[in-house]
Amino acid sequence: MVRDRIMSLLENLNVGDPIPPERALGEDCGVSRLTVRRAVDDLVRDGYLTRRQGSGTYVARPTVVQSPTASSFSVGLRRRGLTPATRVLSADRADAGVRLGWRLQIAPSDQVLVIRRLRLADGEPMAIATTHLPDEMVPGLQVDELETRSLYEVLEDQYGLKVSAGTQTVEPTVVSPAESTELQVPPYSPAFLFRTITRTGEGVPVEFTQTLFRGDRYMITAELDLTTTPHEDLGHPHGLASAGLLE
Repeated sequence: MVRDRIMSLLENLNVGDPIPPERALGEDCGVSRLTVRRAVDDLVRDGYLTRRQGSGTYVARPTVVQSPTASSFSVGLRRRGLTPATRVLSADRADAGVRLGWRLQIAPSDQVLVIRRLRLADGEPMAIATTHLPDEMVPGLQVDELETRSLYEVLEDQYGLKVSAGTQTVEPTVVSPAESTELQVPPYSPAFLFRTITRTGEGVPVEFTQTLFRGDRYMITAELDLTTTPHEDLGHPHGLASAGLLE
């Protein structure tokens, strides 16, 4: 409730604008300041807000933290001698809403194309990718084509949208009963959830994708850079995390 209220406020704010104080938000939502603080903490972690000590909380500027590899799923499988494949599960249009509108920098009432794809290796389900694209950016997109071609290849060839950077987060989760059927694993099995926003070289958001990877077939690895901080604790690695198929 509190998170949704703050997200609705962000719709009318610009980068760098302050949000109302926690006390005011608590009175507005009828909850305690502790509840408000937890919601704000979550939005800070998700990159929507930033805190300035002694000043307040402000709308954050989106950050680019890594360059996506358009064909990383397929390339990674082929390197292990496996055959990648994609099956389109569904394609629908819906209003963006506040959260997705914020991520894609479009109005909540704007339409998005929502494509769910099952990613396979040697015919075995490995992941479910749910991609959201601003509908006006991809008029006439033939989703069946995504079973044989990379999404980024289609975006560049047909719409001139060259994806060059993005932001990605990953968190542990479990598979829902419906997802377990699609991935052919027991309900509530461990999984990794990747959230990815990609952008053009001009910084225009192109897509928001949530990819659910099977936890029994993937692991997370990180490249460590200890040259700049050689005495840092290894519990805080510096580098980029990526998903890799378990042998």
